[in-house]
Formats: sequence, C-alpha cells, structure tokens
Amino acid sequence: MDHNNYSDAFLRKVLQQTRTVALVGISPRDDRPSHWVLGFLLGKRYKVFPVNPHIAGQTILGRQVYARLSDIPEAIDLVDVFRQSDAFSDVVDEMLALPVRPKAIWGQLGVRDDAAAARAEAAGLEVVMNRALVAEYPLVYEATHPSHSAA
Repeated sequence: MDHNNYSDAFLRKVLQQTRTVALVGISPRDDRPSHWVLGFLLGKRYKVFPVNPHIAGQTILGRQVYARLSDIPEAIDLVDVFRQSDAFSDVVDEMLALPVRPKAIWGQLGVRDDAAAARAEAAGLEVVMNRALVAEYPLVYEATHPSHSAA
C-alpha cells in the first residue's frame, strides 16, 4: 500500500465498514482535535469508545473512557489514533492481541509509522496514516447521498 496516496474508494471502504470506533489518545480538553472528533463521530451516530489510560473511568461527552483497547466491552471496527507516531506501533500491537481484531487503524494528521503499518497489513488490517478522518468523511456522505455531492 502506498501510504502517501489513498484512493477515494479505499478511504470510502474503510469508513463505510465502520460502525464502532476506538478513539485512542482522547483528550478531556474541549480545545483538542480528539475531543472535536469524538463529538463529530457521535453526531454521525457512530458508537465511540474513548481510550486514554490517564483518565480511564472518566466520561467525555457522555462516553466512558477506557484505559486500553482490551477494556472495551465489544468488538471495534476502527481504531482512530491521536498519539505521537512513536506510539502507533504499540497501538498496532494492542490491536493484534485482541481476540476480535478491528478491521482498520487510522493515524490522524502527523501520525505515521510504516513498519507498524506493514505489520498491521500483514495481519489483514486496513491502514490509513497521516489523514484527518473528519476531512475524509464527506467521501462517505457523498457516496451514500449522491444528490448532495458538490457540483
């Protein structure tokens, strides 16, 4: 996979197969992008599980925060990573250890680790890195509502 360029069809596929999202690196601060994305995804009717071991047990926007992926009580489709690139590998390892693996991992803007991505892909996961999920979301909306797409 060329992680410098993703086709619209690939990004659409990743987002369309997603119903549950683990948001790793959530911040309780409402001025942080992870906080905004949590609200955005909830508004789009995704089931979102915030993950941050430093604030586990707290709630953000009505959602309980978990310490790790393995603490989430149901299967996850997508793991959205708001951590530094050097933590991406650890998140991949945690995903690969789950009894039911997520379908995909998404590294937000600035989050990229090609070696970790190769491990995830070898295990059958879809990988997106260095992309803002919220910015890519219109691909799904336009695909499912073509009459509303830009002219």
